[in-house]
Amino acid sequence: MGTVKITFIGHASFRFESDKGSVTYFDAWLDNNPTAKMKLSQVRKADIVIASHGHSDHIGDSYEICKRTRAKFVGNYELCVVAEEVHGLKMGSRSLSMNPGGTVKVKDAAITMVQGHHSQSLSTHVTGAELPSGLLFHPDSAVNGFCVAYDNGITIYDTADTCLFSDMQLIGQMYGPQVVIMPVGGQYTMGVREAARAASLIRPDVVIPCHYGPTMGQPADIDGLKKAVNFLSPNTEVVELKVGQTLTYTASTHKVR
Repeated sequence: MGTVKITFIGHASFRFESDKGSVTYFDAWLDNNPTAKMKLSQVRKADIVIASHGHSDHIGDSYEICKRTRAKFVGNYELCVVAEEVHGLKMGSRSLSMNPGGTVKVKDAAITMVQGHHSQSLSTHVTGAELPSGLLFHPDSAVNGFCVAYDNGITIYDTADTCLFSDMQLIGQMYGPQVVIMPVGGQYTMGVREAARAASLIRPDVVIPCHYGPTMGQPADIDGLKKAVNFLSPNTEVVELKVGQTLTYTASTHKVR
């Protein structure tokens, strides 16, 4: 029976590993992440590195992981241009560009980009250049969620940084994710109330909250989230992962160690 292991690295960073052995890092922020215990030097293997957008707490160490492991970088076109021009990850082979609605296949994972709603900018360590005086950011093309559908039938939907939007219901109907990862911090993304409604629109088996906590100045009432989700979507379970914990999803069951 197919399985996918989902490890919480910290903040909004995750590692996915399928039963076929493919390893995906999502929004891999390691070395300067105050909530992460894992460091870049500990990454031994990666096949896919997905970045939802160019903010430093999401693009993080994505390019460096690709260079060290020969993983393919997956992101929007502009992030892939930076991957090629600044970091040497050739477009089309080492970096795979997408737009919302598009899908790329790497190993046993079909990765589909979906919409998100969030501010757009590229951090200076992404562009590799100092910003001109008075300029606050370089624009990124978009902030996106991703549905990662494995050949074994398991699909993970990471909404990335976003507010609640009604088309989450359509995403749920189109891609049928059993596991959804979503932010609940409530200041730079949707909060607990909105996340509970998002869960009711998507109706997965499991919701994993992220992008919250006192270290990042974004406390969230996870017990309140669990109660709200139980009321709005009784067949969905909220699983709060601690840093370093792994959830193993198997068909319609899961366990945490």
